[in-house]
Amino acid sequence: IMKGSRQPDLLTPQAVSDGLQTKYLGRRIKYFTELDSTNRLAKELAKSGAAEGLLVIAERQTAGRGRLGRSWSSPSGGIWLSLLLRPPLTPYMVQGLTLLTAVAAVEATASLCGLKVGIKWPNDLLVHGKKMAGILTELSAEGDCLHYAVVGLGLNANVPLAQLPREVEAIATSILAETKQRINRAEWVQLFLHSFETAYLNMLKDGLTEVLERWRRYSVTLGQPVVIQAAGKQIAGRAVDITEQGALVVETEKGRETLWGGEVSLADY
Repeated sequence: IMKGSRQPDLLTPQAVSDGLQTKYLGRRIKYFTELDSTNRLAKELAKSGAAEGLLVIAERQTAGRGRLGRSWSSPSGGIWLSLLLRPPLTPYMVQGLTLLTAVAAVEATASLCGLKVGIKWPNDLLVHGKKMAGILTELSAEGDCLHYAVVGLGLNANVPLAQLPREVEAIATSILAETKQRINRAEWVQLFLHSFETAYLNMLKDGLTEVLERWRRYSVTLGQPVVIQAAGKQIAGRAVDITEQGALVVETEKGRETLWGGEVSLADY
Protein backbone atom coordinates (compact mmCIF):
# COMPACT_ATOMS: atom_id res chain seq x y z
CA ILE A 1 0.00 0.00 0.00
CA MET A 2 1.34 3.41 -0.87
CA LYS A 3 2.05 5.67 2.04
CA GLY A 4 -0.90 7.90 2.77
CA SER A 5 -3.34 5.85 0.69
CA ARG A 6 -6.58 4.73 2.34
CA GLN A 7 -6.52 1.30 3.96
CA PRO A 8 -8.46 -1.10 1.76
CA ASP A 9 -11.78 -2.35 3.09
CA LEU A 10 -10.77 -5.81 4.32
CA LEU A 11 -12.89 -8.38 6.12
CA THR A 12 -10.29 -9.11 8.79
CA PRO A 13 -11.46 -10.80 12.01
CA GLN A 14 -10.81 -7.51 13.80
CA ALA A 15 -13.00 -5.54 11.37
CA VAL A 16 -15.83 -8.08 11.64
CA SER A 17 -15.59 -8.49 15.44
CA ASP A 18 -15.49 -4.78 16.19
CA GLY A 19 -19.17 -3.98 16.78
CA LEU A 20 -20.49 -7.52 16.22
CA GLN A 21 -23.74 -8.02 18.16
CA THR A 22 -24.16 -11.79 18.05
CA LYS A 23 -24.04 -14.17 21.01
CA TYR A 24 -21.97 -16.84 19.29
CA LEU A 25 -22.19 -16.72 15.48
CA GLY A 26 -18.97 -15.37 14.02
CA ARG A 27 -17.28 -15.15 17.41
CA ARG A 28 -14.56 -17.37 16.00
CA ILE A 29 -13.29 -16.41 12.55
CA LYS A 30 -10.89 -18.05 10.10
CA TYR A 31 -9.77 -15.41 7.61
CA PHE A 32 -7.85 -15.81 4.34
CA THR A 33 -6.82 -13.39 1.63
CA GLU A 34 -7.22 -16.33 -0.75
CA LEU A 35 -8.80 -19.75 -0.34
CA ASP A 36 -10.09 -22.41 -2.73
CA SER A 37 -13.53 -22.61 -1.09
CA THR A 38 -14.84 -21.40 2.27
CA ASN A 39 -17.42 -24.22 2.33
CA ARG A 40 -14.75 -26.87 1.79
CA LEU A 41 -12.64 -25.58 4.69
CA ALA A 42 -15.66 -25.15 6.98
CA LYS A 43 -16.65 -28.80 6.34
CA GLU A 44 -13.10 -29.94 7.08
CA LEU A 45 -13.03 -27.97 10.34
CA ALA A 46 -16.48 -29.36 11.21
CA LYS A 47 -15.15 -32.91 10.81
CA SER A 48 -12.33 -32.14 13.23
CA GLY A 49 -14.82 -30.93 15.85
CA ALA A 50 -15.01 -27.14 15.38
CA ALA A 51 -17.79 -25.52 17.39
CA GLU A 52 -21.03 -24.11 16.01
CA GLY A 53 -20.78 -20.48 14.95
CA LEU A 54 -17.37 -20.71 13.27
CA LEU A 55 -17.14 -18.25 10.37
CA VAL A 56 -14.78 -18.77 7.42
CA ILE A 57 -14.12 -15.70 5.26
CA ALA A 58 -11.97 -15.29 2.15
CA GLU A 59 -11.17 -12.11 0.21
CA ARG A 60 -11.04 -14.27 -2.93
CA GLN A 61 -11.98 -17.86 -3.71
CA THR A 62 -10.09 -19.76 -6.38
CA ALA A 63 -12.57 -22.65 -6.57
CA GLY A 64 -15.85 -21.22 -5.33
CA ARG A 65 -18.82 -23.49 -6.02
CA GLY A 66 -22.51 -22.99 -6.52
CA ARG A 67 -25.27 -25.59 -6.53
CA LEU A 68 -24.97 -28.66 -8.76
CA GLY A 69 -21.18 -28.35 -8.64
CA ARG A 70 -21.06 -25.25 -10.81
CA SER A 71 -18.12 -22.95 -10.43
CA TRP A 72 -18.78 -19.51 -8.97
CA SER A 73 -16.50 -16.59 -9.72
CA SER A 74 -15.31 -14.98 -6.47
CA PRO A 75 -13.13 -11.91 -7.14
CA SER A 76 -11.91 -9.57 -4.41
CA GLY A 77 -14.46 -6.99 -3.30
CA GLY A 78 -17.14 -9.64 -2.83
CA ILE A 79 -18.24 -11.29 0.40
CA TRP A 80 -17.37 -14.99 0.41
CA LEU A 81 -18.22 -16.68 3.70
CA SER A 82 -19.31 -19.93 5.29
CA LEU A 83 -20.94 -20.54 8.67
CA LEU A 84 -20.72 -23.80 10.59
CA LEU A 85 -23.93 -24.82 12.34
CA ARG A 86 -24.83 -27.84 14.45
CA PRO A 87 -28.61 -27.48 14.74
CA PRO A 88 -30.71 -30.15 16.47
CA LEU A 89 -32.68 -30.61 13.25
CA THR A 90 -33.37 -33.59 11.01
CA PRO A 91 -31.58 -33.41 7.64
CA TYR A 92 -34.80 -32.70 5.75
CA MET A 93 -35.23 -29.46 7.75
CA VAL A 94 -31.89 -28.11 6.53
CA GLN A 95 -33.39 -26.46 3.42
CA GLY A 96 -34.83 -24.01 5.97
CA LEU A 97 -31.31 -22.73 6.63
CA THR A 98 -31.00 -21.70 2.97
CA LEU A 99 -34.23 -19.69 3.23
CA LEU A 100 -33.07 -18.14 6.48
CA THR A 101 -29.71 -17.16 4.94
CA ALA A 102 -31.49 -15.52 2.01
CA VAL A 103 -33.76 -13.50 4.31
CA ALA A 104 -30.83 -12.35 6.48
CA ALA A 105 -28.85 -11.30 3.39
CA VAL A 106 -31.79 -9.36 1.92
CA GLU A 107 -32.34 -7.54 5.21
CA ALA A 108 -28.64 -6.77 5.78
CA THR A 109 -28.44 -5.25 2.28
CA ALA A 110 -31.62 -3.21 2.70
CA SER A 111 -30.61 -1.78 6.05
CA LEU A 112 -27.06 -0.96 4.94
CA CYS A 113 -27.72 0.67 1.58
CA GLY A 114 -31.46 0.60 0.90
CA LEU A 115 -31.13 -1.75 -2.09
CA LYS A 116 -34.18 -3.96 -2.63
CA VAL A 117 -33.19 -7.55 -3.28
CA GLY A 118 -35.50 -10.39 -4.32
CA ILE A 119 -35.17 -14.08 -3.48
CA LYS A 120 -35.43 -16.65 -6.26
CA TRP A 121 -36.12 -20.14 -4.93
CA PRO A 122 -34.14 -22.04 -3.84
CA ASN A 123 -30.93 -20.10 -3.39
CA ASP A 124 -30.39 -16.98 -5.51
CA LEU A 125 -30.65 -13.29 -4.64
CA LEU A 126 -31.62 -11.07 -7.56
CA VAL A 127 -31.79 -7.37 -8.31
CA HIS A 128 -33.77 -6.44 -11.44
CA GLY A 129 -33.66 -10.08 -12.51
CA LYS A 130 -29.86 -10.31 -12.27
CA LYS A 131 -28.04 -12.56 -9.82
CA MET A 132 -26.22 -10.76 -7.02
CA ALA A 133 -25.69 -13.61 -4.56
CA GLY A 134 -25.93 -17.36 -4.23
CA ILE A 135 -26.26 -19.67 -1.25
CA LEU A 136 -24.90 -23.20 -0.92
CA THR A 137 -25.96 -25.25 2.11
CA GLU A 138 -24.16 -28.55 2.64
CA LEU A 139 -24.59 -31.11 5.39
CA SER A 140 -23.27 -34.29 6.91
CA ALA A 141 -25.83 -36.69 8.32
CA GLU A 142 -26.52 -40.33 9.09
CA GLY A 143 -30.15 -41.28 8.82
CA ASP A 144 -32.10 -38.76 10.88
CA CYS A 145 -29.02 -37.54 12.73
CA LEU A 146 -27.49 -34.32 11.44
CA HIS A 147 -23.79 -33.98 12.29
CA TYR A 148 -23.41 -30.44 10.98
CA ALA A 149 -24.54 -28.01 8.30
CA VAL A 150 -22.38 -25.47 6.49
CA VAL A 151 -24.09 -22.45 4.99
CA GLY A 152 -22.06 -20.74 2.28
CA LEU A 153 -22.87 -17.31 0.89
CA GLY A 154 -21.29 -15.57 -2.07
CA LEU A 155 -22.26 -11.93 -2.57
CA ASN A 156 -21.10 -9.59 -5.31
CA ALA A 157 -20.69 -6.59 -3.02
CA ASN A 158 -18.02 -4.13 -4.16
CA VAL A 159 -17.39 -6.02 -7.39
CA PRO A 160 -17.18 -4.10 -10.68
CA LEU A 161 -19.06 -6.17 -13.28
CA ALA A 162 -16.00 -6.08 -15.55
CA GLN A 163 -14.26 -8.30 -12.98
CA LEU A 164 -16.76 -11.10 -13.54
CA PRO A 165 -16.30 -13.69 -16.30
CA ARG A 166 -17.69 -12.61 -19.69
CA GLU A 167 -20.34 -15.31 -19.72
CA VAL A 168 -21.98 -14.16 -16.47
CA GLU A 169 -21.58 -10.42 -16.97
CA ALA A 170 -24.98 -10.11 -18.68
CA ILE A 171 -26.87 -12.08 -16.01
CA ALA A 172 -25.06 -10.94 -12.86
CA THR A 173 -24.96 -7.74 -10.85
CA SER A 174 -23.37 -6.34 -7.70
CA ILE A 175 -24.18 -3.86 -4.95
CA LEU A 176 -21.58 -1.53 -6.50
CA ALA A 177 -23.13 -1.81 -9.98
CA GLU A 178 -26.64 -1.17 -8.63
CA THR A 179 -25.94 1.68 -6.20
CA LYS A 180 -22.74 3.15 -7.73
CA GLN A 181 -21.31 3.02 -4.21
CA ARG A 182 -19.09 0.69 -2.24
CA ILE A 183 -20.45 -0.65 1.03
CA ASN A 184 -18.55 -1.28 4.24
CA ARG A 185 -18.35 -5.05 3.91
CA ALA A 186 -17.51 -5.70 7.58
CA GLU A 187 -20.65 -3.82 8.56
CA TRP A 188 -22.67 -5.91 6.09
CA VAL A 189 -21.31 -9.13 7.64
CA GLN A 190 -22.19 -7.87 11.14
CA LEU A 191 -25.76 -7.03 10.11
CA PHE A 192 -26.09 -10.37 8.31
CA LEU A 193 -24.82 -12.41 11.28
CA HIS A 194 -27.05 -10.56 13.72
CA SER A 195 -30.15 -11.01 11.55
CA PHE A 196 -29.23 -14.67 10.90
CA GLU A 197 -28.62 -15.53 14.55
CA THR A 198 -31.87 -13.94 15.73
CA ALA A 199 -33.89 -15.82 13.10
CA TYR A 200 -31.92 -19.06 13.66
CA LEU A 201 -32.54 -19.14 17.42
CA ASN A 202 -36.19 -18.34 16.73
CA MET A 203 -36.37 -21.17 14.18
CA LEU A 204 -34.90 -23.69 16.66
CA LYS A 205 -37.50 -22.64 19.23
CA ASP A 206 -40.63 -22.09 17.13
CA GLY A 207 -39.96 -23.52 13.66
CA LEU A 208 -39.77 -21.67 10.36
CA THR A 209 -43.10 -19.80 10.39
CA GLU A 210 -41.62 -16.35 10.97
CA VAL A 211 -38.76 -16.81 8.49
CA LEU A 212 -41.21 -18.06 5.86
CA GLU A 213 -43.38 -14.97 6.26
CA ARG A 214 -40.39 -12.77 5.53
CA TRP A 215 -39.22 -15.05 2.73
CA ARG A 216 -42.63 -14.85 1.03
CA ARG A 217 -42.45 -11.06 1.22
CA TYR A 218 -39.09 -10.94 -0.60
CA SER A 219 -39.75 -13.81 -3.02
CA VAL A 220 -39.68 -13.14 -6.75
CA THR A 221 -40.72 -16.75 -7.45
CA LEU A 222 -44.14 -16.99 -5.75
CA GLY A 223 -47.10 -16.10 -7.94
CA GLN A 224 -44.99 -16.46 -11.08
CA PRO A 225 -45.25 -18.91 -13.96
CA VAL A 226 -42.24 -21.20 -13.60
CA VAL A 227 -40.56 -23.99 -15.51
CA ILE A 228 -38.58 -26.31 -13.27
CA GLN A 229 -36.06 -28.98 -14.22
CA ALA A 230 -36.00 -31.47 -11.36
CA ALA A 231 -34.95 -35.11 -11.15
CA GLY A 232 -34.76 -35.42 -14.92
CA LYS A 233 -38.23 -34.09 -15.66
CA GLN A 234 -39.63 -30.70 -16.52
CA ILE A 235 -42.53 -29.23 -14.58
CA ALA A 236 -44.41 -26.16 -15.77
CA GLY A 237 -46.90 -24.30 -13.63
CA ARG A 238 -47.30 -21.45 -11.20
CA ALA A 239 -45.29 -21.23 -7.99
CA VAL A 240 -47.91 -20.84 -5.27
CA ASP A 241 -46.26 -21.38 -1.90
CA ILE A 242 -43.36 -22.63 0.15
CA THR A 243 -43.75 -25.39 2.77
CA GLU A 244 -42.58 -25.41 6.40
CA GLN A 245 -39.54 -27.39 5.24
CA GLY A 246 -38.69 -24.95 2.47
CA ALA A 247 -40.01 -26.94 -0.51
CA LEU A 248 -41.68 -25.10 -3.39
CA VAL A 249 -45.35 -25.82 -4.15
CA VAL A 250 -46.21 -25.55 -7.84
CA GLU A 251 -49.74 -25.58 -9.28
CA THR A 252 -49.66 -27.51 -12.57
CA GLU A 253 -52.39 -28.61 -14.96
CA LYS A 254 -52.36 -31.99 -13.19
CA GLY A 255 -52.53 -30.58 -9.67
CA ARG A 256 -50.05 -29.49 -7.03
CA GLU A 257 -46.46 -30.67 -6.95
CA THR A 258 -44.05 -30.17 -4.07
CA LEU A 259 -40.44 -29.72 -5.15
CA TRP A 260 -37.34 -29.95 -3.01
CA GLY A 261 -34.82 -28.68 -5.47
CA GLY A 262 -34.21 -28.08 -9.13
CA GLU A 263 -33.47 -25.41 -11.65
CA VAL A 264 -36.12 -22.73 -11.86
CA SER A 265 -36.68 -20.42 -14.76
CA LEU A 266 -39.22 -17.68 -14.23
CA ALA A 267 -40.84 -17.99 -17.61
CA ASP A 268 -44.17 -17.60 -19.30
CA TYR A 269 -45.32 -21.01 -20.38
